[in-house]
Amino acid sequence: MARSDLMIIGASLRLLRAVAFAAFTVPFWVGAPAAVAQVVRDDVPELKGIDVVEHLGDTIPLDLEFTDDHGQPVRLRRYFGQGKPVLLNLAYSNCPMLCTVVLNGVTNGVRELAWRPGSEFQMVTVSIDPRETADVAQARKDRYVASAGTMASEDGWAFLVGEESQSRRLADALGFIYYYDEELQQYAHPAVTFLLTENGVISRYLYGLEYKERDLRLGLLEASEGKIGTTIDRIILYCFHYDPDAKGYVVFAGNIMRLGGVITVVVLALFLGLFWSRERLRHRRQHAIS
Repeated sequence: MARSDLMIIGASLRLLRAVAFAAFTVPFWVGAPAAVAQVVRDDVPELKGIDVVEHLGDTIPLDLEFTDDHGQPVRLRRYFGQGKPVLLNLAYSNCPMLCTVVLNGVTNGVRELAWRPGSEFQMVTVSIDPRETADVAQARKDRYVASAGTMASEDGWAFLVGEESQSRRLADALGFIYYYDEELQQYAHPAVTFLLTENGVISRYLYGLEYKERDLRLGLLEASEGKIGTTIDRIILYCFHYDPDAKGYVVFAGNIMRLGGVITVVVLALFLGLFWSRERLRHRRQHAIS
């Protein structure tokens, strides 16, 4: 075999090894609802614990201190107690893929809503990376706010950074279990969006990488405890319930049947009332003639 052929074969083998190595080490996302890691690392025990432990009905600590996208110190409570629900995400800017995909999914869903951040609801994204600065938060805010569409106020979507002690307390309260891989210098974490009431009570967990307008609307309506939306919205919410397996709101047949029964009774009552009114009017006319 010629020396040139041996060189070509050797180079091909090195290329194949490089491709195989890259295929198993390049970060990627997996859209599982409860444990979406960005890397495949079976040798890291902590990765097996990445999960979301739902704390529905619990109140998150609102005294946590962060720095907002204007570089000003702020307590988390600033974004609560305003009579509107809060849509919250935990993410970080250097995330190679997953955080961007989740926030893009939220942005696309919010863009389709008739409600505006800063008016009917508040949006907050908190970084889990303590190395990030307010400048990074501002750049990220500018990018996503421009994509989401019109904000009702400048701080309708706030991006916060801060010390790990603060973001970790928030994550623990939300049941958001994540892990920092020192070797890859990346955070492995779930893909989830949190909906909270104005008082900081955890109302709903929305999982996945895409967020339908209906799921966001019904989740926010639920978190607002009926304070936003129309009567029709509240009736629609009555007919749907959140199904974690389906990762969204699905039709609740029992409620639809009950609602249908109520509507039938109301329509029947109106019909009978109209019929009796006409009969009384007809009898009065007959007595008047006679």
